[in-house]
Amino acid sequence: MGKWEPSYLETHRQGLLQEKIQAAYDILSQCHLCPHRCLVDRHHGERGLCRTGDQPIVSSYGPHFGEEDPLVGQHGSGTIFFTHCNLYCIFCQNYEISHGGEGEEISIPDLAAMMLLLQKKGCHNINFVTPSHQVAQILEALPPAIEGGLKVPLVYNTGGYDAVETLGLLDGVIDIYMPDFKFWDPEVAVELCEGPDYPEVARQALKEMHRQVGDLELDDAGVARRGLLVRHLVLPDGLAGTREVMEFLAREISPNTYVNVMGQYRPCGRANEHPSLRKFLTGQKHEEALKLARDAGLTRLDVREKLFRWL
Repeated sequence: MGKWEPSYLETHRQGLLQEKIQAAYDILSQCHLCPHRCLVDRHHGERGLCRTGDQPIVSSYGPHFGEEDPLVGQHGSGTIFFTHCNLYCIFCQNYEISHGGEGEEISIPDLAAMMLLLQKKGCHNINFVTPSHQVAQILEALPPAIEGGLKVPLVYNTGGYDAVETLGLLDGVIDIYMPDFKFWDPEVAVELCEGPDYPEVARQALKEMHRQVGDLELDDAGVARRGLLVRHLVLPDGLAGTREVMEFLAREISPNTYVNVMGQYRPCGRANEHPSLRKFLTGQKHEEALKLARDAGLTRLDVREKLFRWL
């Protein structure tokens, strides 16, 4: 067997990356990049719900050691935090970035340079945080990054509100998909985010992601190189629908799905507007959520020592 390499290198060699870039560029003319389908012309100054044109907007970038162990390894995950979002959850823990627009518009060459710098620092991957509305920019930045020597896996770190058509453009480009599955109940999604159809969209998106990359694969050092990693933030009063989400993952995605059942919820942003979200999550409720995951048949649960544990 030959030496492993990220999928985008072969896609680039075959000339398919340019086709994907052109397709994404065309979508921005009447933007339907995400399920909101705002149909604005992002090439000519129009802005949809995501408030982003056709250039990257980045809040920050650098090695990140707070992600899951398979991403962090010894040298960190190379995160690039994109500004704005296509969900705007009222309890977002990055509220200043997603809602407040904290960040700076940069050029495509700048985005490519960020990837190369993170790789140079030793990061095990390039981790695009909140990328759903900036897929076109990511694709356009890849050729100069590849020509500069980029060769680490790409992580698509998303809220899960992704159009299957857009994910199709990322087939053969993204190595590791890391979506959230936030809510099971559509009524909860209406209350808490700008995606009333979120549960069905997320289900279809996760199926497509898994079709492309399969279960999470690790190298000999335990570092992820390809596959699906799902995050689920447990919310107070069962708002996230944890039981149903875990059963869906086990039955309709794969019982070998790597899942981070996250217990670090705390009130952020506009969480105080919702009576349940004013509370911190207790350690007991997190343990109950982990049991629901195990009862559903999931065995690859993130078990690293958490930085915070609310009692």
